[in-house]
Amino acid sequence: MEKQNKPENKNIHEHHNHINHTHHEHSMHEGHEHHNHSDQVQHNHSAHEGHNHSNHGGHSGHHEHMVGDFKKRFWISLVLAIPISYLSPMIEMLFGYDVNFTGDTLLLFLLSTIVFLYGGKPFLLGAWSELKERAPGMMLLISLAIVTAYVYSTLTAFFIEGSDFYFELATLIVIMLLGHWIEMKSIMGASKALEELIKLMPKEAHKIDASGNIVEVSVEDLQPGDQILVKPGEKIPLDGKVFEGKSTVDESMLTGESVPVEKSTGMEAIGGAVNGEGVLKIKVSKTGNETYLAQVIKLVSDAEKTKSKAQGFADIAAKWLFYVAIVVGVITFAYWLTTGELDFALERMVTVLIIACPHALGLATPLVTARSTSIAARKGLLIRNRTSFESAFKLDRIVFDKTGTLTEGNFGVTDIIPSNRVSEDELFRLAYSVEIQSEHPIAKGIVKEGKERKIEPYNVKDYQNLTGKGLVAKVNDTEIAVVSPGTMRANKIAFDESMYEKLAKQGKTVVFVLKDDVLQGMIALADIIRESSFRVIKELNERGIETIMMTGDNSRVANYVGEKLGLSKVIAEVLPHEKSDNVKGLKQGGKKVAMIGDGVNDAPALAEADVGIAIGAGTDVAIETADVVLVNSNPEDILNIIKLSKASHRKMFQNLGWAAGYNIIAIPLAAGVLFSVGIVITPAIGAVVMSLSTIICAINAQLLKID
Repeated sequence: MEKQNKPENKNIHEHHNHINHTHHEHSMHEGHEHHNHSDQVQHNHSAHEGHNHSNHGGHSGHHEHMVGDFKKRFWISLVLAIPISYLSPMIEMLFGYDVNFTGDTLLLFLLSTIVFLYGGKPFLLGAWSELKERAPGMMLLISLAIVTAYVYSTLTAFFIEGSDFYFELATLIVIMLLGHWIEMKSIMGASKALEELIKLMPKEAHKIDASGNIVEVSVEDLQPGDQILVKPGEKIPLDGKVFEGKSTVDESMLTGESVPVEKSTGMEAIGGAVNGEGVLKIKVSKTGNETYLAQVIKLVSDAEKTKSKAQGFADIAAKWLFYVAIVVGVITFAYWLTTGELDFALERMVTVLIIACPHALGLATPLVTARSTSIAARKGLLIRNRTSFESAFKLDRIVFDKTGTLTEGNFGVTDIIPSNRVSEDELFRLAYSVEIQSEHPIAKGIVKEGKERKIEPYNVKDYQNLTGKGLVAKVNDTEIAVVSPGTMRANKIAFDESMYEKLAKQGKTVVFVLKDDVLQGMIALADIIRESSFRVIKELNERGIETIMMTGDNSRVANYVGEKLGLSKVIAEVLPHEKSDNVKGLKQGGKKVAMIGDGVNDAPALAEADVGIAIGAGTDVAIETADVVLVNSNPEDILNIIKLSKASHRKMFQNLGWAAGYNIIAIPLAAGVLFSVGIVITPAIGAVVMSLSTIICAINAQLLKID
């Protein structure tokens, strides 16, 4: 196994200088806050009215408006398409009837104009966006077809001889609106990550003025050098240095540190971290864009901007069809113009440009998207970014966060080692009776074990929390203490150092139980590795996908977990910007990298990865930054992401193959390559074949499934 430890950053992560007591000493913390993710995840489809497959940002509420807008445009266009089809000369000829009344051509033109301007507006705006970004895609291809159909049909209606394409115009717009409406209903994209990050910060602070009085002020009014008071259970408002007080601080959501960190005079404090039971006085060192959290926000923003440039599979296909249509259309026009028949040359070119955008293309991917999204929901997956999800089957490396991802994020008892003075059950009962009074993560681990063992706790009194040292209480008039290794050494109480070191090297946190200052034994705890983690790592390794763990936790803990799971690589003691940089490095050489995490500290790396995957029980920030959310918080579901991505890609490829296959035959015939032998595609024949191609795509999409 390859291991890599990143150098510590003293400005932000000074507690890495104290790994020994940070992870193996017992300290109090009752202010731990659990961040539940929002049940309502919304999506903003595009900053424009045109659907852009790759742009998922902006205000989340806009998505529902966009879905409703496409739905309204679809139904209105569908209603108008009925009289347009009835009045269309092509349909008249196809079904052998004749409609002739004063103003029929004008009515056909007016109805078609409404459909073109109203129904076609999202595509025209989307095409303009693609042109500005020099990234031709679906919008430009659709717009090329509908603009050509509308302009040419208008010319034939009033100015020149030729067949009109009003039927193709109306049906193409209706089908494309339907496809985009289906797709938008299925997708849950849009990132609110930056909004969620900003929410983490308190709005007010307790400022200590020149006279020593406490004044409530807005955090925005604080300046470097100001002194603030942080009460137990409160969030630290800004980055700074502790100048008075002692407490433990929960930085797990920010840095990935699984154990609350002891803070005392001279140590750095991070804005957004949750204070424990002690009172801290902090001198503000950073405000605004210089703070730790502001840097995380910038990293997420930069990574999302980079990722949004990616194009989906359908857009890539549409881009090449656009180029083919333009090139073949120009060649067709130039060739037939040499025959001296301008009207015929124009008609052939227009037919090529319209046929290049088959109706099936509008439903080829949305129907697969709807089907795969439905399957994903049943499998506990929430797909938020289709473009990233589509590439998941190509993954070369998967990077896992440790705390809360590969592990449960909760401490569990692993070893109970009594002295020769007491039995194992009695030792644990003493510890359980004292710890049941505490909310510290280590205490919760002991209490959980006690409840599972159905142990009846002793009655305790005179309970005390010795910040940074441990807990003390009276049990049957004897003093029972549960303390850290540092406290044992400070009080010069002997213990089995070799046993302690063995447990510590395994990344376990060890506490000691004393009865009237006499050692009764030791209890070891660790962040419990999920059972599903063993299975998923084994299967990924068998698939040839490199498995990497990257964590803000210390190297002892990380390496122990890495060895247990059989990971390819372990990267420990990293800060959020280092996680993001590491993901960037792992992507070098064209490697596809996924990142799975649950905390604020994972957000920049989730945004940087080709596929960002969040654990459903994680923070809002991680969930809002991710491309896929594991609703059941089970890392094993990564396997379903890969399988479903591969199956979806295969179906999209097949459907686009049908759509493009139609083009391969239809475009040359539309260009008139077999005109000399009397074979040429008429609009009527084109419409029939288009409909058949669309039906095949719809049936094929419904056949999508995974094991």
